[in-house]
Amino acid sequence: MKVEQIYTGCLAQGAYYIMSEGEVAIIDPLREVDAYIQRALVDKAKIKYVLETHFHADFVSGHLDLAKKTGAKIVYGPTAAPAFDFYSAKDGETLSLGKIKIKVIHTPGHTMESTCYLLKDESGKEVALFSGDTLFIGDVGRPDLAQKVSAALTQEILAAHLYDSLRNKIMPLSDDIIVYPAHGAGSACGKKMSKETQDTLGSQKATNYALAPDMTKPEFIEAVLDGLVAPPGYFPLNVMMNIQGYDSIDDVLARGQHAFTPDAFEAAANETSALILDTRDAQTFANGFIPNSINIGIDGGFAPWVGAMIPDIKQEILLVSEPGREAEVITRLARVGYDYTIGFLQGGFDAWKNAGKEVEQIKSISALELADQNNQDASTLILDVRKASEFKSEHIKGAINAPLDFINDSMSMIDKDKTYFVHCAGGYRSMIFISILKARGFDHLIDVKGGFKDIKASGKFKTTEYKVPTTFLLLAYYLYFLLHHHLLILVQ
Repeated sequence: MKVEQIYTGCLAQGAYYIMSEGEVAIIDPLREVDAYIQRALVDKAKIKYVLETHFHADFVSGHLDLAKKTGAKIVYGPTAAPAFDFYSAKDGETLSLGKIKIKVIHTPGHTMESTCYLLKDESGKEVALFSGDTLFIGDVGRPDLAQKVSAALTQEILAAHLYDSLRNKIMPLSDDIIVYPAHGAGSACGKKMSKETQDTLGSQKATNYALAPDMTKPEFIEAVLDGLVAPPGYFPLNVMMNIQGYDSIDDVLARGQHAFTPDAFEAAANETSALILDTRDAQTFANGFIPNSINIGIDGGFAPWVGAMIPDIKQEILLVSEPGREAEVITRLARVGYDYTIGFLQGGFDAWKNAGKEVEQIKSISALELADQNNQDASTLILDVRKASEFKSEHIKGAINAPLDFINDSMSMIDKDKTYFVHCAGGYRSMIFISILKARGFDHLIDVKGGFKDIKASGKFKTTEYKVPTTFLLLAYYLYFLLHHHLLILVQ
């Protein structure tokens, strides 16, 4: 038996490769499926099942391409009703894979079709739980996503289902079972996931706030919903793609890998409604870019920020990237449903510049330069584009919080005629923010490279007193709860 976690940092997503006696099951595959197929070829094995834990919101699954290329059977749990051929597994049903068994456990809550898969080894021992978005390490799946698809499902109703699923289906399992979730820290599918990507169920029972043994259903609902922010706008669109189907990744790559000369690229930009997406490093972008292009760096949290910043997944995209990385970028766009890259700038930005085309720049200064500016002018306007929770935790006194996550609302706070100094945590998000606003006519935004990290390290700014983020407070509350509970037991 082989169990392999295939973790993708950009999406904080874990897919799984399970093999026994020449048969393979893939759980929650990403859009690009050739890596799974190659693994099976090396093992001289056949992919038998594509097991989906639910209709994913944060990425487009590779289930259709994988099934088409291998003949594997797509499996969902009860209540799932996609628009393609699949096998509807019953709650408690056992699937055979070589000499091992996989038990289907229907766990509604994150979504109504959410399903976990319990792996039994050759001896019949329960050894691993592939928990999807039902149970994370340190957290549980947010119960507010399915309501975007069905108005009849409120987040309170879903949270109540999740409570029952965890208490009745998951927590009774053996403590030594390994939990393999679909996501880790950085995913928007939960709010306080651990950086760890696996743990024993016993450890989670002891440390995960949502699994507190004496927690009532109302307490659970309140705790799970507390601190949730609106999910990215592309989430329900990805859900529908996973339900209804989509173009093959091969077709997406073929369409996107059309090389444009600078002249042809300029013509395409002028003659279509395509968005120019520049995926180079933030500071490289600041030093020179094509007018009206926006910057989302490929080496940061690329896919989620694309989803958050580009509201229409059918938006046509013209790509500017580091030469040689075009296929990578197109693939990572497709992971979150952005299938309409229509071509890229051959030779990258240097080709554009060498052709004598118009170039724009963004002024970027250091934290020390910002300190000098602030000392000279006490009315200096500083925009902090971090999340509201980051801002509340600690910020420059007098700074304005204009979160990138809600850029349209943040934009309404800004006077086009005034100069603002913009920072995030490290410099990635601030450049996204400035590039988008510059494309909309905001010309007086100055980037602070290094972000709040460098600002804090400089010691030149008055900052608010540090406050522990809400997620840590929840953990502290839970630890207090456990301690109090055990003390009561000792007294009794």
